Amino acid sequence: MGLKLMSPIQCLLIVLLFGFSACQPKNQSNGTSNTNTDSSINLAAQRPVFNADSAYLRVKAQVDFGPRVPGTTGHSACYNYISNTLAALADTMYYQNTTAITFDKKVIPVKNIIASFNPKAERRILLCAHWDTRPFADQDQVDQDKPILGANDGASGVGVLLEIARLLRAQPLAIGVDIVCFDAEDWGDNSGKIENSYCLGSQYWARNLHQPNYKAEFGILLDMVGAPNAIFGFEGFSLSSAQNIVSKVWGAADAAGYQQYFRHFERGYVTDDHYYVMKFAQFPVIDIIDSDPNTNSHFGKYWHTHQDNMNAIDRNTLKAVGQTVINVLYGL
Repeated sequence: MGLKLMSPIQCLLIVLLFGFSACQPKNQSNGTSNTNTDSSINLAAQRPVFNADSAYLRVKAQVDFGPRVPGTTGHSACYNYISNTLAALADTMYYQNTTAITFDKKVIPVKNIIASFNPKAERRILLCAHWDTRPFADQDQVDQDKPILGANDGASGVGVLLEIARLLRAQPLAIGVDIVCFDAEDWGDNSGKIENSYCLGSQYWARNLHQPNYKAEFGILLDMVGAPNAIFGFEGFSLSSAQNIVSKVWGAADAAGYQQYFRHFERGYVTDDHYYVMKFAQFPVIDIIDSDPNTNSHFGKYWHTHQDNMNAIDRNTLKAVGQTVINVLYGL
């Protein structure tokens, strides 16, 4: 995930523009938020069991293609894998193919993959993640000009979504679910000098929706959701624009016993795919994203390094995230 934390001034301007609540400083807060989580998820409802082993293998399948940098053979191979996997499970598939210009003036292909379950249902939920990987390891001490494998930063979110897709096929819901795998999220500038350089795939999708006037009741973005002992705090844009959804998701995690992962603190604002969906598509989306108070970036220690390999993936974390999302969906 190639995101950057926003400055307080940037946050304030955006908050004023969209009517969100007051912006927090970009640094992660170590204090406890006053937000009360919603524990009203109906635990009596029969829910599928999220299979962490299956999700792990789906993460590994992506990583085995090598770096998935747009325009490379690994990118093409992984596109086919994700597309074919979802096509065998979903009711309807949509594909978006375009090009974008990166901050360093490269023209790259952008391929978004959209899988729709129960497409005729009016009530819809969006689940999303990015599937590309960063073309350079800017946070590493060695080989900074070489691409990363992106096991956690990219593959973990998609792996969870592919397992969720299998469960949606096996036990259909009355509501509609749309799974979107965004491309070209991670080819962005970390200097802070170039705006909107990240999340090129989600920017395109949100401006060119796969269905005219598409709206979801809410969305959940998964980004870096596989690391050992991961910590997920309340992301700033999620909290200010969709506090009720944050409460619902963290309440479901609490009810399932995943409090060690889903913590009750504000981790700061992150410019991620969900930000652009809210900005252009105009419905609330929350971001479940790893946070580490011990790093300068406040992202996990694997972020944008060559250590982001399969050693950065833990089945227990995949289980906590995947089962929480399943419990939310089947509790609606």
